[in-house]
Amino acid sequence: MPEFPVDIAAAKAAARRRPTGGAAVAVAFAFWITMAGTTAPTPLYPLYGRAFAFSPITVTVVFAVYAVGVVAGLLLFGRLSDQIGRRPTLLIATALSLVAAAIFLLAQSVTVLLLARVVSGFSAALVTGAATAALAELIGPDARVRPATIALFANMGGLACGTLLAGILADLAPAPLRTPWWVIGVLALLGLLGVATSRESATHRSGFTWQVQPLHIPGEIRAEFLRSGMAAGAGFAVLGVLTAVTGLFLSTLLHQSSHALTGLVVFIAFACTALGQLLVRAVKSAVALPAACLGLTTAAALIAAALATTSLLPLLAGAAVNGLATGVALGHGVGAITTRSAPQYRGASVSTFFAILYAMLAVPAIGVGVLIHLWSLAPTGQIFSLVVGVLAMGVLLSLRGARTKR
Repeated sequence: MPEFPVDIAAAKAAARRRPTGGAAVAVAFAFWITMAGTTAPTPLYPLYGRAFAFSPITVTVVFAVYAVGVVAGLLLFGRLSDQIGRRPTLLIATALSLVAAAIFLLAQSVTVLLLARVVSGFSAALVTGAATAALAELIGPDARVRPATIALFANMGGLACGTLLAGILADLAPAPLRTPWWVIGVLALLGLLGVATSRESATHRSGFTWQVQPLHIPGEIRAEFLRSGMAAGAGFAVLGVLTAVTGLFLSTLLHQSSHALTGLVVFIAFACTALGQLLVRAVKSAVALPAACLGLTTAAALIAAALATTSLLPLLAGAAVNGLATGVALGHGVGAITTRSAPQYRGASVSTFFAILYAMLAVPAIGVGVLIHLWSLAPTGQIFSLVVGVLAMGVLLSLRGARTKR
């Protein structure tokens, strides 16, 4: 999900060397399949629950440890591609994606699923910064299609397509807990081979040093950083809960057994998140965050209505609106950091921003799992929707208060 700031001078130097387009395609594909592997388990959770006899709270924990892996990867190895190069980092990330698929393929217990999710989280953390920087260097800033746009579609497109692909395969192919991972594994192997045959794009490598990435909230835009983080975090919380429990909602309340339908709901959410990040470029900065807050509130109401009426249409609409609003809030926050914060702290600021978002992706999902275990899905989902709506409205009111003070 993250988009990291790129050294423009290095990107222009790389562009002058005219690297082959094949290398950019290989990097984009490796980025796409690595991210696809992170959401592929989503439609399979009900099957895993029946196979290993675990509860909804276990599903949310299995989902949430992915975010733990991402945050740990960002903090521990966020600068790895600057230190050892884009190509080696991409090789490690894609190899980890392949390893995660193999672990899922052989999984026979919840413990093994947890391990697979952590490995998957590390792969996502490593690939995001390395692939985004490599695409900027390989394509160059003067290309007709912006490198950031290609990175966005590889990133969010992978997140969207992984769940849909796994759902379709689980419905149509034999061995629904094995076939999706064979396909993901083969595609990850192709991505690994593609990166292995491409060349290094970085013009400078500092050499590996072990250093935890320090967290940093930029003082010059502190209020905007926190408001964007809270708004985007609310949207990420909804994405996390949708990813973790959509299958449970469809199977228990709607009596829908289609895994592809579960994949479709999450596909819509992530695809619209990508669209929201594109839309924010055409929206005035002063309008972006208020619009995102209104969208998040509307999405929360739609999801609550879906639970109250046990209807699919409001759930689909809620997933779409939440995705758009989350993408706008995310794009606004990253844009503010990369253009208005101190250059020497931008990397740390971006890492801090996404650490907040991934924490919001994981923690509410676990909380929802606990409440489902204590009560049931419908009231838990409605309470969660209310909390998201209140948080979004709180950000909106704080924006109005700040403008009144001016």
